[in-house]
Amino acid sequence: MRPSLLLAAVLAALPYAGSQAADPSPAPENAQVYFIWPHDGTVVNGGKFWVRMGLRNMGVAPKGTAVPNTGHHHLLIDTDPPPMTEQIPNDRNHLHFGAGETEARIELPPGKHTLQLLLGDKDHVPFKPPVMSKKITITVR
Repeated sequence: MRPSLLLAAVLAALPYAGSQAADPSPAPENAQVYFIWPHDGTVVNGGKFWVRMGLRNMGVAPKGTAVPNTGHHHLLIDTDPPPMTEQIPNDRNHLHFGAGETEARIELPPGKHTLQLLLGDKDHVPFKPPVMSKKITITVR
């Protein structure tokens, strides 16, 4: 086999890093992630608004930080939670706050939207058990 074909075969066999299965990191049973703002049912005038994220019984740390019981926020917009044993996708429906942010200004088009927070570990994988907020609905006018 030519070296270039061998390399192509090896690369094709490697899993995609964005959806790689992983062992979830353990989370304390009493850990909670929640919205400080907005609240369920909030009506936002204009498309830009602040999302403020809270966390109890764990710490917030940037991605890649290997400290037990710490993670970073992910905001799920108009989507269901991803598989709990894979990295959280990074797209317009799954916003990553890997620098350890606890608030962010986002913009959504007019209409009803669902928001949910999911805490990811150093590798963007949900904890076990998942540290996830309830799903809320907001309306943008």
